[in-house]
Amino acid sequence: MNFLAHIFLSFDNDEVSIGNFVADSIRGNRYSHFPEQIQKGIILHRAIDTYTDAHPIHRKSSKRLHATQGHYSRVVVDVFYDHYLAKNWEDYSEERLETFVDRFYSLLHDNYEILPEPTKKLMPYMIEDNWLLNYRQIEGIAQVLNGLYRRTGRRSKMDKAVIDLRKHYDLFETEFHSFFKDLVIFSQKKYKDL
Repeated sequence: MNFLAHIFLSFDNDEVSIGNFVADSIRGNRYSHFPEQIQKGIILHRAIDTYTDAHPIHRKSSKRLHATQGHYSRVVVDVFYDHYLAKNWEDYSEERLETFVDRFYSLLHDNYEILPEPTKKLMPYMIEDNWLLNYRQIEGIAQVLNGLYRRTGRRSKMDKAVIDLRKHYDLFETEFHSFFKDLVIFSQKKYKDL
């Protein structure tokens, strides 16, 4: 899953949210210097990613993109699924998305000193362009995918992935809802077990 889902699946625990958000910036087991709850978020993030990659519905969505996105298809589906989470936010949360996003950006500012360097570099762009809120719009997703395209050295075709999103929009959305119900249940259990 992408940023919004990981933050949401931290179950309103601020430190777990930070860990879940920064996890991709942490290599191996180099997280023992973080507070315990941030470590929990990092471990939760990795469990969510493993579960997601193995889930048959996510695989089905990814397979639909193999012809156009190749080995980037899973990353693209993660971004697509964040779009559907943002678009259908009220189905999953009683808190307004705007409030949730503002609260998270404030949390990042308040904890800036402990964030890994890659996160510190990413944060201004994310907040200035309001990525998390803009996931609701296809144009916002296009912007994220263009950024990923540039980060791959323009070797991917992620800048064209919105074509696939529009072409199979309803099908991806149906798959997202089915998958996300399973992911929430898995994440709640994993969160309690950590």
